[in-house]
Amino acid sequence: MMKRRNTRHRAFDPDPDAPQRCCDMPDCDKPAGYRAPRSRETLNQYYWFCLEHVREYNARWDYYKGMSPGQIEAHLRADIAWDRPSWAFGQSSARPRSQNFNEEEILDPLDILGQNRRARAERRRQAARPHIPDALREPLATLGLDWPITMDEAKARYRSLARKHHPDTNNGDREAEERLKVINVAFTIVRSHLAGEGLEKAG
Repeated sequence: MMKRRNTRHRAFDPDPDAPQRCCDMPDCDKPAGYRAPRSRETLNQYYWFCLEHVREYNARWDYYKGMSPGQIEAHLRADIAWDRPSWAFGQSSARPRSQNFNEEEILDPLDILGQNRRARAERRRQAARPHIPDALREPLATLGLDWPITMDEAKARYRSLARKHHPDTNNGDREAEERLKVINVAFTIVRSHLAGEGLEKAG
């Protein structure tokens, strides 16, 4: 049976690109099959050693020799980003930090940003509205009114709803009659509150 030849490069085989020369270690005449960088600043320039002397060179090699702890930390941080400049998340090299983010520059086919803008606008509108007295929340909802409201507006809304739900205009419908009772109670509460506010202002 024919064995398949293993053509994979073994870990300690000489570099196939090694020059035909002797080891750079003084007084060594063995073939130079292994390269090692000359310095931290010239990583693409090499010494060429035999296996024995490249091991010796590598054992003594200290990439960070002569650097302060702060320089070493800065170098490690640069290595994390492949030694390329980086910016804070959401920034780019072409956008100054002081420039505000412009949502209009973003392609948004699902209108996600538009929904967020509308939600923020609605929250601002809600915050700008005067505080609704707790006792009036349900009555105003029953009458379909927003706060603040005047007595004339409340009366006009009440008259409209009363005509709509009066039993005489609904052929004596019991549900319309019950609805009108709820509307009467809601209007009474709103009217009493507005009348009380008027007395306070007058006083």
